Amino acid sequence: MSKRVTKPTEDPLWLKLTLGAVALAFVAVVLVLPLVLVFKEALAGGVDAFFNAMTEPDTLASVKLSLLAAAIAVPLNTVFGIAAAWAIAKFDFRGKTFLVTLIDLPFSVSPVVAGLVYVLIFGNHGWFGSTLADHDIRILFALPGIVLATIFVTFPFVARELIPLMVDQGRDEEEAAATLGASGFRTFLMVTLPNIKWGLLYGILLCNARALGEFGAVSVLSGKIRGETNTMPLHIQLLYDNYDYVGAFAVAALLAMLGLLTLAIKSFLEWRYADELAASHRH
Repeated sequence: MSKRVTKPTEDPLWLKLTLGAVALAFVAVVLVLPLVLVFKEALAGGVDAFFNAMTEPDTLASVKLSLLAAAIAVPLNTVFGIAAAWAIAKFDFRGKTFLVTLIDLPFSVSPVVAGLVYVLIFGNHGWFGSTLADHDIRILFALPGIVLATIFVTFPFVARELIPLMVDQGRDEEEAAATLGASGFRTFLMVTLPNIKWGLLYGILLCNARALGEFGAVSVLSGKIRGETNTMPLHIQLLYDNYDYVGAFAVAALLAMLGLLTLAIKSFLEWRYADELAASHRH
């Protein structure tokens, strides 16, 4: 009777089951259970209480402001991310490493610190505070400050998604297009963009989700004016501090649903275009 030979890279069954159980338990406790509890508490007062909390004027104002800030910040970060990734992946220049480090800065700096820096720049006693006041331009405690905070915390996402992808693809196709007489813009539209479209889409989805959920930097710059400068995360805190738990969890459930919608879109696109994605990865 021959003895089964175990491959060096094959793990024993008990180890696979143990690691799988630990991973599932961790996901269930850290991710799934909190989401379930959020929706449970949001509906604790009944469906009517949930919808009344969702249609309250201050809540609608916070939703509108969050969507507006994301609608401004995400396209700007998309343009920056494409430009930064193009420069880093396709060209050699002094300061490239420093540029990459700057792109990663929001990952290492607290959003609250970023908000305080903008206060020092645009506040009443900041560098440009008196000039802005003379021209009746409001940055802090208004939409521009919220957009600035959102841009700061989200601008690495698109760039960081595209840089490794574009570096891996190299420059051969762009150089071939240039040899054939294509302009830089046409080369980008016809060659580069089709190769990066999935990475670009994922970066935009992640950027949008992060923009909607930002709290720290926005809380410093917004002033937390109810019905005017409160985004959804700030409005959740306000309702919770005022012991309006149903309202707080209702808005939290909406914010969670937007995040889940982002994940669902990403998963659908991966399923719908699985063959094209696999072909691009092989390429």
